[in-house]
Amino acid sequence: MLMKKTLLKFCPRLSILSRLSFIASATAIGVSLSVAPAVGDPFRPNNPTPIGEQTEAAFKAMFENGNYKEAKSYLQQAELQEQNEPLAYAMMASLSYLDEDWDSLKIYASKTSEAAEKLMATNPVRGNLYLGTGHFLEGAYIITTEGILSGTPKALNKLKVVLQHFDEAARQNPQDPELNLLKGYMDLLLAVNLPFANPEDAIKKLEQQASPSYLANRGIALAYRDLGEYDKALKYVDKVLAETPNNPEVYYLKAQILASKAKENNNDIYWRQEADKNFDLSLAKSGLMPRLMVAQIFFESCKNLNSIDNGDRSCDPMRDAIRDGFGAWGPPQVPTI
Repeated sequence: MLMKKTLLKFCPRLSILSRLSFIASATAIGVSLSVAPAVGDPFRPNNPTPIGEQTEAAFKAMFENGNYKEAKSYLQQAELQEQNEPLAYAMMASLSYLDEDWDSLKIYASKTSEAAEKLMATNPVRGNLYLGTGHFLEGAYIITTEGILSGTPKALNKLKVVLQHFDEAARQNPQDPELNLLKGYMDLLLAVNLPFANPEDAIKKLEQQASPSYLANRGIALAYRDLGEYDKALKYVDKVLAETPNNPEVYYLKAQILASKAKENNNDIYWRQEADKNFDLSLAKSGLMPRLMVAQIFFESCKNLNSIDNGDRSCDPMRDAIRDGFGAWGPPQVPTI
């Protein structure tokens, strides 16, 4: 069950890689694949690593602006022009996970590992980091296609390999901000789900050694949400919004935290109304996000409204109407609740 919970939380934001895009101009499709890509590094403002413009732009679109639709377009260019970059494949895998496209998830998990293998000779930190990520994504595929009963033993074996590669990357360069971002997320998710574990070390690592800060703070907000420390979660999600005020997914996270705080305080109407405002801010940009994500945001927003006015809205059928809609992306306008 631990592996199942960890995968479900980690992948949609990796989906980090659910929780990993930056300014870069798109290169025309006709550019020769033999041309070396520009540096493009969303993690290291100093001494950047050559990751690639298209991958960097996709990263920024997805995680800074919450524009998954634009991110996918950049990633399609990265597949043509930056074929040895494992981060691009990891983000494609995360999009596949969000779309419940398990065949594509398997393909991009394998491509993540293959590209990471090629990096080992020149950059063992990133090579190990994305070999671990590739195994993690393969674990996600196993759990989702084989189920908990038969898939968990295999997925736990994958998790062991993931941690071995992350540890080796840390041995190579413990200060690397990209490593500390991904490893910080992983450590937090394990700490939140393991009894007697202390998440403070992982939080400290994200806060002091990870970059970009808006993703590091987002991981901390997620951890405090899951720990039930909602005031701390609000503090960090507001830091994220200060840096990424146009990201609809961050407003969704804030709405979740506010709704949980309302429940903790005997369904306090103030916090419910604040949550409603943030659900609306998120859904206002529904056309930028995957359709299945929008369906879930709408469902939680509907439930929150029922708590505000003691309503009896049938939230399930309205959510399912969005889930069953055509196209990969959320509707430009969600139904009126």
